Amino acid sequence: MNKKQKTMLYRIIIAAVLVAAVTVLEKILELNVWIAAVLYMVPYFVIGYDILKKAWKGILKRQVFDENFLMAVATVGAIALGEFREGVAVMLFYQIGELFQSVAVGKSRKNIAALMDIRPDYANIVVDGQIEKVDPDEVEIGTIIVVNPGEKVPIDGIIIEGNTSLNTSALTGESVPRDAACGDEVISGCINLTGTIHISTTKEFGDSTVSKILDLVENSSLKKSRSENFITKFAKYYTPAVCYSALALALIPPIFNMIMGNPAAWQTWIIRALTFLVISCPCALVISIPLSFFGGIGCASTNGILVKGSNYLEALAATKYIVFDKTGTLTKGVFEVTGNYPENGFSQDELLYYAAYAESGSSHPISLSLKKAYADKLELERVSGIEEVAGHGVKAVVDGKKVAAGNVKLMNKVGASVTSEHDDGTAVYVAIDGVYAGCITISDVVKPTSKEAIAGLKAGGIKTVMLTGDTARTAQRVGSELGLDEIHSELLPADKVAQVERLLGEKGAKENLAFVGDGINDAPVLSRADIGVAMGALGSDAAIEAADVVLMDDDPAKLALAMRISTRTLAIVRQNIVFALAVKLVCLLLGAIGIANMWVAIFADVGVMVLAVLNATRALKIKAWDTGVRPPVPASLGQGSDTKCPRNIFGKKRIPAFGWCICYIMT
Repeated sequence: MNKKQKTMLYRIIIAAVLVAAVTVLEKILELNVWIAAVLYMVPYFVIGYDILKKAWKGILKRQVFDENFLMAVATVGAIALGEFREGVAVMLFYQIGELFQSVAVGKSRKNIAALMDIRPDYANIVVDGQIEKVDPDEVEIGTIIVVNPGEKVPIDGIIIEGNTSLNTSALTGESVPRDAACGDEVISGCINLTGTIHISTTKEFGDSTVSKILDLVENSSLKKSRSENFITKFAKYYTPAVCYSALALALIPPIFNMIMGNPAAWQTWIIRALTFLVISCPCALVISIPLSFFGGIGCASTNGILVKGSNYLEALAATKYIVFDKTGTLTKGVFEVTGNYPENGFSQDELLYYAAYAESGSSHPISLSLKKAYADKLELERVSGIEEVAGHGVKAVVDGKKVAAGNVKLMNKVGASVTSEHDDGTAVYVAIDGVYAGCITISDVVKPTSKEAIAGLKAGGIKTVMLTGDTARTAQRVGSELGLDEIHSELLPADKVAQVERLLGEKGAKENLAFVGDGINDAPVLSRADIGVAMGALGSDAAIEAADVVLMDDDPAKLALAMRISTRTLAIVRQNIVFALAVKLVCLLLGAIGIANMWVAIFADVGVMVLAVLNATRALKIKAWDTGVRPPVPASLGQGSDTKCPRNIFGKKRIPAFGWCICYIMT
């Protein structure tokens, strides 16, 4: 609790004690009504002076109809009619509900606050051999900054000196530190863990990753969902309507009774009207709906998912089509050796050895992949006569042997007979002294979680499509491996837009289409889709600006989590709307006919608000395993190490959320 919340707690305790004391005195001493009124006024003003003050200010500003006005009128009216204890109780329980709501909001803000903590307070620069702390805004591009262990990286840049490990959890949700060495790019907001590093800045502070992320989070509340806009409009008309209804309830029945020659019963109908006012307070809706979305966005942020507004969180729940880019989205975007097929008596080690040395003089991505796969340090004195053959490959002399590494055309040129061709990636054929030695295949590797992510989305009834500029053969291989519904290859950026336009025409009116890309070359498609999701966007300006949702740790499985968060958040919002309106409608009718008294009114207002807020905080507790990614099933359930969905164990298509909790705890 903060200082303000603690002060309110003390006021509540003091007021409750005073009410109890006055009640006891009233029973024991049978106090005069005026003495009782004076005594009850003490706890009333202790607990309610701020509400009365706000209500008065609202009247002066001509902004009359709000919850403060309702509480003030209801409690003052009850006290004026001699219902002292009820009047004080209404104000007391209302403040208890407000305190509870304040604490709940504070809890939901912790996730956002943790993210906000990544903002650096200073940057270290070297001036005349001494380190000085300066405002990050004052640091220019190209300045050398020093980041010591335990400090935040203030500005994006490149390490020019030192090695370290970086904690990126505040940005990506990933708890495992990342190693960084000289020449590596680092982004602002990371925490330096082990060694001192010197960084040459590549951006100004205002354009750095941390600034852009914080700007997104800070402005997310401005983009309201349809549900929030509905509640805002609803409260605007609802509150005046119930105030006039309460006035009518207080005046019309007594006047009608007088016309009919019956006792007016003014006090009875005024009490009913005041009870009606207390019941009608829209706090449960006005507080819980924004809190639900705030909790959902906060939950997403702690998992490395940045959502630009509650409208996008709401839109995700209605997504039925998800279109993926391939390179850098479903695949790593980095070429790696995926196959080694020696022939004619050569071993795999020999084949890779000669290929790596032959390619040692090239900086081509294929060459770099071969050298990385070889791993050992290359002794360049072993190779000579390196010759690039345009469109074919390279020739070189390695350990006195003539080595050729390239495509089939190069093999034919050196007289080596290729016995079998490979099509599971980019093939590098190798010949040694004119003898075919074998083939090494290099491919863009599929991310470890891509298949799991696609399976989870398809299980949720979502159609998955891949658009890529890569060859049909490569696209088909990746698409088949992942189990995608549609695969479209050899596309230019304009072709991708055309495919998205086609899918937008096919989807239903209430269905959304999301495009998932790297946010750089896919910016046009990200903007055209109903929802743009940036993958691999750590430090990418284009991704952050073009996308509506940014997955900070390059993990496709986080998309399923984002959709689960949105679905759960929307479900919580709908539950709160239905529950609050249903309870209030029933209690309003009961209050109007005199069945419900002030104590029922207190429950209808404060009780419903507390229950709605409690329900709203559930949006903060959505876990990664609650997305379709199931925890391992314990051996005690008879499945050994099987990781199948627990619903199969229980023989049901779906089981309640608590069932997943039990399975998770048991593991």
